[in-house]
Amino acid sequence: MPARTTPTAAAPDSQVPEEAVTPLIRGIAVLEELTAAGGTMSASALEHATGLARSTVDRIVATLARMEYVRLEGREAVLTPRVMELGNAYLAALRLPALLGPRADALADELDESVSLAVADRDGIRFIHQATRRRAMSLSFRIGDLLPAERTAPGPLFATEWTDADWSRWRTRRSTDPQDRAFPAVPPARHTRPDDAFVRRTERAATDRWSLDDQLIEPGLVAVSAPVRDPRTGRLACVANVVSHTSRHTAADLRDTLLPRLRTAVAAMEEDLRQAPPAEPGPPPGGLAAWTGVSKQELGREFVESLARGLTVLTAFGEGRAALTLTEVAQATGLARATARRALITYEHLDLVTRTATDRTFALTPRVLGVGFPPLSGTSLPRLAEPHLRALTDRIQETTYLAAPTETGTEIQYTARVTARHVMRVDIGIGTRLPATTATAVGRVLLADHDHALGDEEWEQGVRTLAVPVHDRTGRTVAALTTSTHTARRTAEDCLDTLLPALTTTAAHIETDLHTASRFTPVPPT
Repeated sequence: MPARTTPTAAAPDSQVPEEAVTPLIRGIAVLEELTAAGGTMSASALEHATGLARSTVDRIVATLARMEYVRLEGREAVLTPRVMELGNAYLAALRLPALLGPRADALADELDESVSLAVADRDGIRFIHQATRRRAMSLSFRIGDLLPAERTAPGPLFATEWTDADWSRWRTRRSTDPQDRAFPAVPPARHTRPDDAFVRRTERAATDRWSLDDQLIEPGLVAVSAPVRDPRTGRLACVANVVSHTSRHTAADLRDTLLPRLRTAVAAMEEDLRQAPPAEPGPPPGGLAAWTGVSKQELGREFVESLARGLTVLTAFGEGRAALTLTEVAQATGLARATARRALITYEHLDLVTRTATDRTFALTPRVLGVGFPPLSGTSLPRLAEPHLRALTDRIQETTYLAAPTETGTEIQYTARVTARHVMRVDIGIGTRLPATTATAVGRVLLADHDHALGDEEWEQGVRTLAVPVHDRTGRTVAALTTSTHTARRTAEDCLDTLLPALTTTAAHIETDLHTASRFTPVPPT
């Protein structure tokens, strides 16, 4: 496989270890290309981007589809929310989004500006939390996005801790990719700034303990950053970043008016880190090795078992499991020690896993967020639910909808729809709003928290409606999955016997995706 040029790849001159798992390297390459492309690519495009044979791409995609990391839509592979469990494992192990995210959200509300948290990723920065403002001119960065350090406000702060090897790597990357083409989250650099400019910004950041971005990413975008230090080590844990537009603040104005409030929030964040109790380990994933074995038996050659087993290794990490020994990884996944060891060696080569200072334990790196996370970060509930609605409509041959209460709670809005082919059908357009009332099946599900509701000719003669709830991670009903049919086509008993199980199963699938996608990033209901 040819050396990749994206910043998520291992160093081009690094040698692949003899014990590395080649199918796992190839599978990660496919996931990275899908990520860089926004989540959707055809098999032929993946073949061209990765340099892999078409048959190899097809087997990898089939395996990822079996794992529900991608779904197949015609000739295209599409990332699904399930792949976010890999990034979730890193964010849970890191703990910073959970511990500091509420402070960042409160600061964003106070300033009415977007606030983010970022960590260092070699010679770049990667976002781990975003609290954005809804404006016509709004921030489009997502959790997991990777940016070149020299074009950001957090970058100089992280560079204050770089080693000579880090600076050498940065200069090499700058010389080989002067326009930042390998960073899809930012527009290509219009002007190449001299290396000394970033060196001077880093020196100032070391003295000032804050840093500015004055339209380095694109015209109009300005930001100010302050470091959040780990109270145990004194080193940078992350950087808090306030982003604005020149129509509201100049860079100098950010420094003079917003930086003091940012520093106050950072002090509170550091105190939160100081007082945080040790993480209680949650249950590790179970039965993964057995599942991959069954899948291999069912799919045969089309299922790349070494890829599936290798990906399960990443999910062994999480809250309270930030650093694991080889034995602990094997126990958490049910894999043989030799299999787990080869996967960890592979991930070390790809810079997705690093050995800790004791050299006996392993930890995930921020690059895990680059494996499928950014395109799905902030996915809306209607977009998340749409493929499930399509499958449900195909199954029951009735038009299906997703509905949610409006922000005021006085109305119900239809946010997604998949239409069945009938000459006579119920036709409610996306965006339609109806009064929020328990006099309808959808209203009873959303407002009265029924398990399900069946409505007969409630708002139009001849229309029979069935609705079931969709719950978020806390168990709160956030939407209703519903279908409507004509009374001549289905009896009430048929709706309960035939349609209700299908709707309930589909709602459970939507909830699974919603719970994964919303663990560290909000999922808008509309």
